[in-house]
Amino acid sequence: MLYRNFCAMKVPRQSHWQLWTALLCCVCTTAVAAPAKKKKRTTRPALEAFEPARAMPAGPVRALPLAPAAPQAPGSVPTTGAAAVIVIDARTGAVLYEKNADAQRAAASTQKLLTSLIIAERGFLDRPLTVMPTDTYAEPTKLNIKAGDTYQRIDLLRALLVKSPNDVARCLARDYAGSLEGFAEVMNQRARELGATSSNFVNPNGLPNPNQYSTARDLSLIARAAYANPTIRSIVCLPNLVFRYADGRTRELENTNKVLRRLPYCNGMKTGYTDAAGHCLISSGARPGRDVIAVVLGDGKARIWQDSAALLSWALWM
Repeated sequence: MLYRNFCAMKVPRQSHWQLWTALLCCVCTTAVAAPAKKKKRTTRPALEAFEPARAMPAGPVRALPLAPAAPQAPGSVPTTGAAAVIVIDARTGAVLYEKNADAQRAAASTQKLLTSLIIAERGFLDRPLTVMPTDTYAEPTKLNIKAGDTYQRIDLLRALLVKSPNDVARCLARDYAGSLEGFAEVMNQRARELGATSSNFVNPNGLPNPNQYSTARDLSLIARAAYANPTIRSIVCLPNLVFRYADGRTRELENTNKVLRRLPYCNGMKTGYTDAAGHCLISSGARPGRDVIAVVLGDGKARIWQDSAALLSWALWM
């Protein structure tokens, strides 16, 4: 437009260069002064205005794992306050760690694994047995079965391994051998067959007796045999059990092994406690390609679960 107006003007030729200069200045001034067109916003102004800035974490950024990672094994064996400890490979029997493993001491109810192994190995677990009056003479942990009541052996075996009642241990032992003394002889013979030669058993339930003792090593041999027994393996992994009394009453029994509920890879085995033995636990654990057993004797009440769990974790992922 400016160019056409300029051409229509009648201006002397010698003044043309002055007009061209003025025109060029006008065009440049107009271009600089003209406001630029605003680009259309594509962001969300509401979020930008109200969402606070997120602080970046210190250190390198780590991607979230797709699945829970395996427990990290410590560089050395976990420290425990127990009097005696042994950890073995349940498949090969190889000793992975030991501490005072040959010290003879009370085993408490952990020796019920031997009682249960003997009962399970005989078989005929679907057959009935009748409770005798002498079977009920047991303290302090009892299922309160009554003389004259009849139960299947398998039902009492399950209760023994899950809840550890002493009257049930006496009943099964007397049914097997005719007397507790006779059953103690069977226990010692079976222990020797397993290589547990530093032990002596006088009752089926582990109640204190000065002539009754075992070692962590011997108990690991007994536990390994029990772990290989499919009947026992199917019971010791149960977190709870409903027991039906002869009169029709039912009672839910919770497994005394707290590690079983705390660690997903723990699959048994047996607890024990007396004043003489302290807190004891034989625990087992498994992951694909590996099975381990940890025997912890003479530990503290609060430490027994923590120490056993730490040893299982270390042994499984060492």
